[in-house]
Amino acid sequence: MMFVSIGIGLVVAIALISIVSFFTGGTVQAPSALTSSSEVGKTFKPFSEAGLSAGTTVTAPWKTQHPGVVMFFASWCTVCRGELPKIASYLQKTDLGKTQIIGIDALDASASGKAFVKKMELMFPVAYDPNGKITTDEFGIANLPETVFVNSSGVIKGVYLGAIPVSEFAKGLSSIN
Repeated sequence: MMFVSIGIGLVVAIALISIVSFFTGGTVQAPSALTSSSEVGKTFKPFSEAGLSAGTTVTAPWKTQHPGVVMFFASWCTVCRGELPKIASYLQKTDLGKTQIIGIDALDASASGKAFVKKMELMFPVAYDPNGKITTDEFGIANLPETVFVNSSGVIKGVYLGAIPVSEFAKGLSSIN
């Protein structure tokens, strides 16, 4: 009898989640292949934003005609916790040439972001975007993590939604070099 009640409860919960999602326009984004975003091919204006570290400024690489990778994350993002150490390790072993990597700590508390960057041992500059000005307003990002590959002219060549595997990161790098 208990298993029947649990089963009915599970069915009701799934139905309610589906109904709420339908009426609110919610979607579940699974990790996707590079370049599946409608943002690919768009040109994004260069930006400069306050860095997570006091007194620093992080500038979009394409502002100085460098290709760049923009990694959007936050300390509260559990998926980011699994993704970033792998990417950080890969970056330590990889010659990026002129390509620059920057991070955007999005919709986060400053102290939490600083502790997270230190724990993840990220060696690239990280901008602080507490209100989503860059994340949601400029890039239109709704979910974290997301990785955007931009060529030296500011044209988005690839987007990866979700935790990016190192193999996809490498493909993205080759698309902007």
